[in-house]
Amino acid sequence: MSEENHSLTGPNEVEAPEEQKHDEAAPIDAGLEESGFAEKKKIGIGFWIAAFWLALITFLAVFAPVLPFKEPNQNFIVFEQKENPITGKIQDRPVQPPYSPDGEHWLGTDQDARDILSRSIHGARISLAVGALTALFGIVVGGALGMIAGYFKGILDKIISAIFLVSLSFPGLILAILVVALVDRSLITISITIGILAVAPIGRLARAQTLSFAEREFVLAAETLGAKKSRILVRELLPNVLIPMSTLAMLVIAIAIVAEGTLAFLGLSVQGSSTWGKLILTGSGLQTLESSPWVAFAPMGFLFLTVASFNYMSDRLRDYFDVREIFVTRD
Repeated sequence: MSEENHSLTGPNEVEAPEEQKHDEAAPIDAGLEESGFAEKKKIGIGFWIAAFWLALITFLAVFAPVLPFKEPNQNFIVFEQKENPITGKIQDRPVQPPYSPDGEHWLGTDQDARDILSRSIHGARISLAVGALTALFGIVVGGALGMIAGYFKGILDKIISAIFLVSLSFPGLILAILVVALVDRSLITISITIGILAVAPIGRLARAQTLSFAEREFVLAAETLGAKKSRILVRELLPNVLIPMSTLAMLVIAIAIVAEGTLAFLGLSVQGSSTWGKLILTGSGLQTLESSPWVAFAPMGFLFLTVASFNYMSDRLRDYFDVREIFVTRD
């Protein structure tokens, strides 16, 4: 009997299975560490470069009035001394603008001798504001409708989904032109008009995310405990839906900035304010592009870097927060 107890509890027999388990677990842990999943979760240096540019241009746009930039509407006429062919006297005569980039004007001037750098920074105020207000409107309206449709389902889901479908089927540019032309060209009007076009994409995403989370354990537990529908939407579902909506909102901001530039070429941009679209339009003439390309390409560079940064950050955040399951198999 003692020998049987010794054989069951002996040190050799007890330690062997633990060592075996340790040896079997080691390759699994190493495989997880070496898998591409951990590397895919890295945002990357490009994300931070894009974030730095957006933070920089936002800071410059917000504090442009107090930063030491030149007055955006001031005419910096350059004079040169030339001999008057009639009187023979030396006189100061204005040089015909635009002036090329130099130490005084880093990005040159436009046809009215106004500093391009200063105007581009001040133009960012309106362009970024249009993008931010558009995304905010899309998240608030589209996100709310999408979550309601995904959670309550039924006839309410069918009605809201039909609204999204109609909105996606209507030509966006035509709607923007009609609204802006009939109402006014204020910042709020243009932002809401473009924001209406963002409601359907954000709403459909919010609906899909809500459908996927509505049957999860934490939502079912809240319903079992008698939580109100509004509390479940705000406290349980919204934090999970907000991240993918915010990722899509960055893409909406980029599209809104480009859309504002399109309206500027149609003469329907924000009235009484400089935007990147208006600045590009100022230098879009054939003669100006041939003789002074910096007039159009300088604000175009600001717009391109900003839109590209929003697009890249949206893409990286979508990959970073994309949830995937890991299946570990053992032979």
